[in-house]
Amino acid sequence: MLDIIVLGSGAGGGFPQWNSNAPACRAAREGRIPSRSQASLAVSGDGKHWFLLNASPDLRAQILATPELHAQDALRSTPIQGVILTNGEIDSITGLLTLREREPFRLYGTSATLAQLDANPIFEAVNREIVPRLPLDDETPLTLPNKDGTASGLTLTAFDVPGKAPLYAEHLPSQKGETIGLEITDGKHTMVFLPACADLTPSIRTRIRAADALFMEGTLWRDDEMIRAGLSPKTGLRMGHISMSGPEGIIETLHDAPSHRFFIHINNSNPVLVPDSPERRMAEEAGWIIGEDGLRLTLGERS
Repeated sequence: MLDIIVLGSGAGGGFPQWNSNAPACRAAREGRIPSRSQASLAVSGDGKHWFLLNASPDLRAQILATPELHAQDALRSTPIQGVILTNGEIDSITGLLTLREREPFRLYGTSATLAQLDANPIFEAVNREIVPRLPLDDETPLTLPNKDGTASGLTLTAFDVPGKAPLYAEHLPSQKGETIGLEITDGKHTMVFLPACADLTPSIRTRIRAADALFMEGTLWRDDEMIRAGLSPKTGLRMGHISMSGPEGIIETLHDAPSHRFFIHINNSNPVLVPDSPERRMAEEAGWIIGEDGLRLTLGERS
């Protein structure tokens, strides 16, 4: 069984973004359309022991909103067994500081991502003696243990994805493993998590086609979206994100993606956030679900 919870479905800054007065952000702030916290997922093989995929700045609120992640039994405890990082971006790692209260779990990331944590002493607040930092090797399946050493029932494979260095580290030489995707399986069912991707290479498309569920970045609707809106001089590709629309966009390229296909990591500028927008209708007619915080998916039967 694969149990999946979308803890957050927004891109960096969430939705509404704190300093945005755009119409969609105003509508979300006024409660007329759903708000979204910053992207993170929780995955379990038994519905009891959970692994977080990225640790967003909104993690505390996400845990409070998710009963499956609440402390149970002991005076202090957590069902969170580990955190798996796909990159070193601020909106993927900052939530680790929420988990600093001397609670054991395992922290996984590529050597490039763990090096970013090592370089910033603030992350030493997450005590290495209690929270070991474990490197992920590209394309090497890893059987995920629970923190007590028992089997979680899940196997993780990290795979390299075209992307870029974190915004704060763009001045440094590029490294392999700066951006990865995750494939997680219980042996019968498989999900792919791609919260950032600059190009859907043939090998990535093959992996997606073989999966039962896809949680795909939907940062922007079009590549020049931020430029047209006067929000940034950067294109989506310059920021490490492929867009939803267009002949080389996600919807067209992944027309044969699994039936359980979800957009997450959606930027506040993306018109699909507005439920009655033409762009939302186009995405849904192509078989995509626009992810929302709290969305749940179970693949297989509970034991």
